[in-house]
Amino acid sequence: MNSVTIFILALLITAVATPIGAALGRRLGLVDTPSGRRQHPGVIPRVGGMGLFLGFIISAAAIRFVAPLQNPDDALRIGGVIAGMAFVFAFGLLDDWRELSAGRQLIIQIAVALIAIGTTVFIERFTNPFNNELVVLPIWLVIPVTVFWIVGMMNTINWLDGVDGLATGVAAIAALLFGIHMRSLGQNDIALYAFALGGACLGFLPFNFSPARVFLGSAGAMVLGYSLATLSILAPARVATALLVMALPIADTAWQIFDRYRRRRSIFKGDRGHLHFRLLELGWSPRLIVSFYWGFCTIFGTLSLLLASRMFKLIALGLLATVVLAMLALLSSRQPVEE
Repeated sequence: MNSVTIFILALLITAVATPIGAALGRRLGLVDTPSGRRQHPGVIPRVGGMGLFLGFIISAAAIRFVAPLQNPDDALRIGGVIAGMAFVFAFGLLDDWRELSAGRQLIIQIAVALIAIGTTVFIERFTNPFNNELVVLPIWLVIPVTVFWIVGMMNTINWLDGVDGLATGVAAIAALLFGIHMRSLGQNDIALYAFALGGACLGFLPFNFSPARVFLGSAGAMVLGYSLATLSILAPARVATALLVMALPIADTAWQIFDRYRRRRSIFKGDRGHLHFRLLELGWSPRLIVSFYWGFCTIFGTLSLLLASRMFKLIALGLLATVVLAMLALLSSRQPVEE
């Protein structure tokens, strides 16, 4: 099974499953109505993540049946990715139904990160960009660093999901770049799972693009965040790629945590302080905002593949983060944050 086949399979399954999930959401009352931060028109189902999850899981099952991984360590890791996705999808649906507290969501996110660690999906080593020496983390650092990365990515995607098509499109770009990078390193079998995720995202995107007919919901956002975080660990230099692809939303997330803390508000309480909301307040259209984000993520993600020097990657990441944080600081001084 090649990358194109699995990409198309995931896309088609998601495209078929998403309207079914949306209809089920309406029937069960799992919908979002305009209020507070939600300023969309009409009543929209929030269980679109169901179609995306099915598209990926069924495609992953097809990969394991047609092209099983020969390396038992890789099989264990991919099993951990899939098991974690199923776990977080189930609890995401519970949140879509009952709206769990921020504390309970955090406990679930830490638990699913430990599932990844238990199947050897963890950040254990990296190359120091200043001297190109391999740095091996002690076990007492491996666990907190990996938990921080996975939980952070899940919340980054969840907070990014504020404009139609934004989170889904960024996740699709990241997944496809992961797949291309994996293939360049000779990890063709593992790359299939990244292409499956990219196909599932693009199969869902037509239903989620402005004006959206269905939302990701917590289940979809958590699945995307967890899958991107874990896939980014499965090959050398993938975390660096993820940092550059996701630099814009990661910087936004970091600013929100700092800004809410300095204003003495809960960092878990949502508001309209995110960059995409501030751009909406400036009069940008949802499609322009999405294009802006997609363009940044594509350009810097591509740079991560083209730049051989780790130092250049670090400089590019630092410049982008500085520009984004300066932009957010300027906008924060001019626009009051709405709840």
